Amino acid sequence: MIYRRMGRSGLQLSALSLGSWVTFAKQIDDTHSDRLMSLAYEAGVNFFDNAEVYSRGESELMMGRVLKSKSWERSSYIVSSKAFFGWRGKENKPNQMGLSRKHLTEACHEALERLQLEYLDLYYCHRPDKNVPIEEVVRTMNTLIQQGKILYWGTSEWSAAEIMEAHMAARQLGLEGPAVEQPEYNLFRRQKMEVDYLPIFRNIGMGTTIWSPLASGLLTGKYNDGIPEDSRLALEGFEWLKDKTLSDEKIGRVRALQQIAEKLDTSLATLSIAWCLSNPNVTSVILGATKESQLAENLKALDVFPKITAEVRAEIDAVMGTAPMVPEH
Repeated sequence: MIYRRMGRSGLQLSALSLGSWVTFAKQIDDTHSDRLMSLAYEAGVNFFDNAEVYSRGESELMMGRVLKSKSWERSSYIVSSKAFFGWRGKENKPNQMGLSRKHLTEACHEALERLQLEYLDLYYCHRPDKNVPIEEVVRTMNTLIQQGKILYWGTSEWSAAEIMEAHMAARQLGLEGPAVEQPEYNLFRRQKMEVDYLPIFRNIGMGTTIWSPLASGLLTGKYNDGIPEDSRLALEGFEWLKDKTLSDEKIGRVRALQQIAEKLDTSLATLSIAWCLSNPNVTSVILGATKESQLAENLKALDVFPKITAEVRAEIDAVMGTAPMVPEH
């Protein structure tokens, strides 16, 4: 395993990590999640990602049960949660979602209870909240740090301007700004990581734990000939993901990328994850898996990563046609 410092913080994350979105409590049970987390941990993965909204809290409960059953030292692994959406879905009442001091504090307590942990290593604001002053968010996150309930705080799917606003507010208040952002990043979604956040990486030194490296499975090639019944795009309630993910044009690019993967003697999925890893501003790539064989295959990205040379990147860019324009300064 490769370990990378999370931006300019002192925390080291495994370059590959395991997430629970869609899979835990939706596609897999305790036995499966136990096996996947064990396989990941034995391979050197030290970061497990979660959120209040995943399976309406059930994902955290499941991860908590697995962690409780292990004899792993608490200092050897990192657990995250995220707050914004609440866990009750349409039944959320006022103050049961968003980034108010009330919700962030209560959501943190609930996450600790579900995960059966004394503290969270990382705690993310799962989306920006236009209704809450940024000073309130910054103060609340710092209060949770001072109380020992979280160690680092971060953002997820915030714009570069919103992240900078949080850092400016933190600086004015003499407090800690967000140390990590969790954006979507893959061969189809590149603008934020490769252009928008560049000044933040340069000036602030923020870490990133990126999600959906396989573009919801599109970059595995499994949707090239339709939607398999056991895939996440076939799940009820995920129609929005299907509409966002699939198109004939994208599938054509994936087929062309397959040829590059074959030349490098690897799978399409492993190549796509290794490509994400080749961005030095990526701290950790969050993997999602329902089968041990999938996870084992994805972990091979560590072996393929050194093969992503400048020439290979250029070849991938030519095939995908998704590289954003990067300003010179």
